[in-house]
Amino acid sequence: MVAEKGEIYDEFEEHIVPPSWEERIWRIKDYKEFHDSTVKDKEAIERWWGGWAEKLSWFKNWEKVLDDSNPPFYRWFVGGETNLSYLCLDWQIEQGRKNKLAFIWEGEPFDDTIGRPKELKKCTYYDLYRRVNRIAYALREKLGVKKGEILTFYLPMIPELPQYMLATQRIGASHSIVYSGFSSLALAERIIAVGSRIVVTADELYRRGKIVPLKEIVDDAIEICEKRGHRVERAIVVKRTDRSIPWNSRDIWHHELLRRITENVRVEPERMGSEDMSFILYTSGTTSMPKGVQHSVGGYAVGLYTTMKLIFDLTDDDVYWCAADVGWITGHSYIVYGPLMTGTTALMYEGAPDYPRPDRLWHMVERFGVSILYTSPTAIRSLMKFPLENLKRHDLSTLRIVHTVGEPINPEAFRWYFKNLGREDVVASSTWWMTETGHIMTGHFPGLGKIFPLKPGTNGYPIPGVKLEVLDESGNPCKPGVRGYLVLATPWPGMLMTLYKDPEGYAVPWSKFGKSVFYTGDYAVKDKDGYIWVLGRADDVLKIAGHRIGSAEIESSLVLNPAVAEAACVGRPDEVKGEVPYIFTTLKQGFKPGPDLGAELKAHLRKTIGPIAASDATILFTDRLPKTRSGKIMRRLLKAVVTGASLGDITTLEDERAVEEAQKAYEHLREVMANEKR
Repeated sequence: MVAEKGEIYDEFEEHIVPPSWEERIWRIKDYKEFHDSTVKDKEAIERWWGGWAEKLSWFKNWEKVLDDSNPPFYRWFVGGETNLSYLCLDWQIEQGRKNKLAFIWEGEPFDDTIGRPKELKKCTYYDLYRRVNRIAYALREKLGVKKGEILTFYLPMIPELPQYMLATQRIGASHSIVYSGFSSLALAERIIAVGSRIVVTADELYRRGKIVPLKEIVDDAIEICEKRGHRVERAIVVKRTDRSIPWNSRDIWHHELLRRITENVRVEPERMGSEDMSFILYTSGTTSMPKGVQHSVGGYAVGLYTTMKLIFDLTDDDVYWCAADVGWITGHSYIVYGPLMTGTTALMYEGAPDYPRPDRLWHMVERFGVSILYTSPTAIRSLMKFPLENLKRHDLSTLRIVHTVGEPINPEAFRWYFKNLGREDVVASSTWWMTETGHIMTGHFPGLGKIFPLKPGTNGYPIPGVKLEVLDESGNPCKPGVRGYLVLATPWPGMLMTLYKDPEGYAVPWSKFGKSVFYTGDYAVKDKDGYIWVLGRADDVLKIAGHRIGSAEIESSLVLNPAVAEAACVGRPDEVKGEVPYIFTTLKQGFKPGPDLGAELKAHLRKTIGPIAASDATILFTDRLPKTRSGKIMRRLLKAVVTGASLGDITTLEDERAVEEAQKAYEHLREVMANEKR
C-alpha cells in the first residue's frame, strides 16, 4: 500500500515483544539521543566512523577521516592505505584464525539416497589464503594484470568466485561481476563498458536440476564485443561439470593457469589508497543503460566491518549464512568481504532455496548449525506457501539472528519467519541499504533488537553515524506517518565514489534536495517512534525478487525486436517477488498482437536481458501509450491501471484514449487469466 500525498499511515502502531513497555520507551529515547550525537555535526561523524576505522589494520594511517570540501564527491580516510585481500586473509591469520573455517560451500546436486549434497567443500582461512595467492600470482605473472585493471567475472556461486575477487584485490586490480543470470548481450555491454581484456567464467552451472551452458553465453558475448570493436584477450574457465564445451584459442582452464605454481607462493598485497577503486558493479537506473557504481577501498572496508559487528553481533562460534548471490551488492558485501574481514565462518550455497525439496534451506540451517541467517523477503514468501511441516521437521534452535534484505517485507511474512524460524526469540528486521550505499544503513541489531519493540514490516532505526530523513517535495521533513522521499542527509564511509566514467550521472541523485543530500529513489515513512518504513521505489526502477531492473532497460531491449514500435514497463506488486513487470507494447505496422507474438517477445527479453525480467513479464498490446503533450510516456498512469489506483491528475495527458486502451488491454488479460484458471 502506498499512500497518496498527505495520507497518514495508521498501521504502524502494532508491535511485538511488548513486555516492559515503560522501560522500552526510556531506552528508545536513550538510543535516539545517542544516535543524534553521532550525526549532529562533522566532528561527531568523524569521531564515530574514525573509532571503527581504528579497529581495522592499515598499512598507513589516514590523515583526515572525512574530506567534505567538494560535495557530493566526499572522500573518506584520506591518505590511508590498506588492502581488502589483506584484511580478509593475512590479518585474520595474524589474529590466530589460520585453521578456522572461512567458507563452507555446498553444491546444488543432492543425493536423496543419503540425504546429503553430492558436493561439499570446507576451506580454512589458510586454505583460502594459499589459493588466492596462487591465483594472484597467475594473474600478475602469467597474464600481466596490472594495478587498476578491471576484470569481468561471470561466475556461478562456486568457491572460485570469492577466490578470484580476493586475488584481484591483492594485486591492486578491480573486478566487475556480472550476475550469471544475465544474457550474452547484457554481459557484452558490461565488458565493453569497463574495457575488460580478461573474463573469468565457468564451463556450466547447476540451477534447479538443470545445467546452464555458461561458457557458450560468454562466447556469444565476446563475439558481440568483437563486432563492436572491443577485443577480449583471455577467457579463464573454471571446470564445474565434466561435459565437453566449445573451445577457442583465447580460452584457458583455471586449473591449467595454476599449473606449476607452488602451493606456498606469496604475493605481497598491494598498498591501496583508501580512495582507490575496489570494484565496479552495474546496477539499474532510470536510463536505458545500467550505471557502473564505483566503490572505494578504505571507506567501504570500514562501513562493512562496522555493520557486520553491529547488525550481526558476530562471535567466533557463529556460522553465518547470507543466502544471496555474489553477483549483486549483497553478495559482495555480506557473503565475501564483510564476513571474511570479521573472521567469520560463512556458508555459501550454489542452488535455489527450495530445490530439490522445499525444505532445502531449513535442512542446511540444521546440518550446519547456522546461527545468523540473512535472506530475502522473496525467499521467505516463496517458502511460506509450502506446508509448515517442511520447516518444523528441522531443528532450527541454533538461529539467534534472522534479517532480510532486498525489498520491503510485508508484515505477514515478518510474523511468519519471526514465529517459525525464530521462535519469537531472535533479533529480526528488514534491513535497508542499496548498491550505492555499499553497506546496511538501517535495521534492528543486538542491543536494540531485544530492547525495542519489533514492529512487523519495519526497517528499524538508522545505525549510528547515518542520518536518514523522509522529505516532502519541497525538501521539508514529513510529519510522522506521512509518506515522503527517503534521503541520506549525511555522508557515510561505504558510499560510492562516483559512477564509472560518469561523474555527471553520479551528481543526479544529489541534485533533488541539494548536493549534500542523497535521494535514494525510495518512498518511506518515519513513524512517531522514529522507525523507518521503506515502501518501495519512487522512480522507474523495478525490484523483482530483490534484483533491481530499470524499466528503461527493459523497454530499450524490447524495442530492439523488429515487431515493437514502443514499450512502457511498470511494476505490479506481487506477493512473492515484490514486483513483476507489466509491459504495454505498441507494434509496428504489419504485426498483429497475439499469444504467439507475446511468447516471442518474452523469449526476446530472455535473450537480451535474461530470465530476471523475462520469466514473470506480462506483455500487453495497445495501439497507443499515454503521453504528455511534450511526448513523455506517463508511466504512473499505466502503474495506476495495473494496481487499480486512482489516475490522479491527467491535465497534461495528450490523449485520454491511450489510458482507456491500456485499461481494456489489462481487463482483457485478466479475463484470459481467469479463463485459464477455470
